[in-house]
Amino acid sequence: MLEPTTLRDPIAPVSPDAAPRPAAALPIDRWPREDRPRERLVDRGAMTLTDSELLAVLIGSGGAGLGSAVDVGRALLVSFGDLRALARASAGEVGRVAGLGPARAARVLAALELARRLGHASRARGTRFRSGHEVYLAYRERLMLEKREVFLGVMLDGKSRPFREWIVSQGSLTASLVHPREVFEPLIRESAAAVLLVHNHPSGDPTPSPEDLEITRRLRQVGELVGIRVIDHVVVAEEGYASLAEMGWP
Repeated sequence: MLEPTTLRDPIAPVSPDAAPRPAAALPIDRWPREDRPRERLVDRGAMTLTDSELLAVLIGSGGAGLGSAVDVGRALLVSFGDLRALARASAGEVGRVAGLGPARAARVLAALELARRLGHASRARGTRFRSGHEVYLAYRERLMLEKREVFLGVMLDGKSRPFREWIVSQGSLTASLVHPREVFEPLIRESAAAVLLVHNHPSGDPTPSPEDLEITRRLRQVGELVGIRVIDHVVVAEEGYASLAEMGWP
């Protein structure tokens, strides 16, 4: 969804973050209409724009000594490496790139967040998860951008269909503290029949930690006591996923 495109860039045909040609010094409003990002988006669709051009539409304009808005967008990509790394950045980090500032940084990050949410919303509401891999596909874009561990609970109805999710806890880079009360109080209140547990590993390695195994064991025990089944605990990471149910549970 957010992978860099290979479509042409009117200023730098080889790559969106390549060094601009001298013509890039011209303000965008002096470019031919077919080369202006906003006009080309309207005339031909957003898919015809490169990453730097899409960023230029959000940024709006360049500045003295900074070149065009496309140059500023290109500089943003060079500074962070790619769109995924840019989406992980804070507003303060983005705003420090020359030509941005707080307002433009907010627009860029808002657009990337909308793209992330669109990817997460692509799964039809109420559709059952049939495997750990389906859980991974549904949550990877959302959770892989997090710098800290985020532990989610997904409420399921009597037919194992998800109907609500919530953040149970947000932890450090290495651990997320989860208490059974924080998991089961909302489930009991909402009359959920079962729960799916999902959390990320910012390290990129999905291998469950000893803490992950212990938390899962405790939550399954509590679930048996209160009559709310834990159907799986899926760890999502950049290198893949781990389904504790498919691994035979702890």
